[in-house]
Amino acid sequence: MTTALNTPTTEFEKRDRCADLPHRPRVLLGKMGLDGHDRGVKVIARALRDSGVHVIYSGLWQTPRSLAISARDEDCDVIAASMMSNSHLVLGPKLVGALKDLGRPDLPVYMGGILPQEDLPKLLDAGIARCFTTATGLLDIVEAVRSAVKPHAAALSASPTAQLARDISLLHDGKPLRPDAPRRRPAKVIGITGAPGAGKSTLVAQLAAEFTRRAKDGSVPPARVAVVAFDPMSPITNGALLGDRLRVDFNALDESIFYRSLAISGEDYHDLPDIINLIGGAHQGANAFDLLFVETVGAGQNETRIRKYVDKTVVVLTPGQGDSIQMDKAGILEIADLFVCNKADHPGRNELVRDLRDIAGRRAIAETIASKGEGIPQLLDSILAL
Repeated sequence: MTTALNTPTTEFEKRDRCADLPHRPRVLLGKMGLDGHDRGVKVIARALRDSGVHVIYSGLWQTPRSLAISARDEDCDVIAASMMSNSHLVLGPKLVGALKDLGRPDLPVYMGGILPQEDLPKLLDAGIARCFTTATGLLDIVEAVRSAVKPHAAALSASPTAQLARDISLLHDGKPLRPDAPRRRPAKVIGITGAPGAGKSTLVAQLAAEFTRRAKDGSVPPARVAVVAFDPMSPITNGALLGDRLRVDFNALDESIFYRSLAISGEDYHDLPDIINLIGGAHQGANAFDLLFVETVGAGQNETRIRKYVDKTVVVLTPGQGDSIQMDKAGILEIADLFVCNKADHPGRNELVRDLRDIAGRRAIAETIASKGEGIPQLLDSILAL
């Protein structure tokens, strides 16, 4: 979805344009097809965030099915699909069909980008709710997203996973849940925390892929993995950009993983215990979510509250974050059950591992290069052994 930049992003700052809506708008932004250019959609993401919207960015090279899975699991109000590769007449209808197959035919699809005028009626006939051409302004897009917000129904008859996503939405919004919503704590709940930029999201994505591979080949008992990923909410507009899920290859993992992005202020995890139990209770047997990763916002030295809600805590560090004196200070390093030196190919790796060994005691230290998948099998072994 591209747009004429006739409305500066600064006009959205310090304004919560969504305060009067039934709930905080959630929009899924994604690019289907082979288009590898995302500058325009990032401009739109920032404008929506600055208007108070919670924006889930799913990244490039999405398929209709991967976008539909993301939209269902994130319980978004609308999908905004950006098209630049002249495949809109094929991929658009497939996205509408995928939403129907996954139990959310009610989710509207907006499509924008380079869309020939003569193709717009065909897209609308195929089920696309609204089309936006390159002349569309940012304010028009914000208002279109706002208009898609409807009050949340407590029950969805579609599928257990769609209902789980809705239950999490209601809980996070402070709304009453269904009294019969099943609850069960997953077998293992792991907190993943660390400073911004440490590579937590990439690590979680790689761990989820490795666990899924093992579950399929029988290396671990059959089960599925779930992720709850927290990102910060703006203190000015209450908007948020939720971009952690773009590290996950949903084209390969499909429904083997349940991934939910949520925005919070500070360390406000008050509804996390109920979210954990909802995820554990959503499915049983081989389809159960028995391994749950909870990824925190980028954490500072004194942000340790996640420890209260999870079974074990993994603290991710990278070379160059400080000298040995930082290791002796109270705070986040104290809560680690396992340390990860990620980006272990960066300068300073030896010094970081040495300093960690000085404070780790019997706690394990793993070394990974998450962007290349290196060290991931060994890290998962360590986590499963906690």
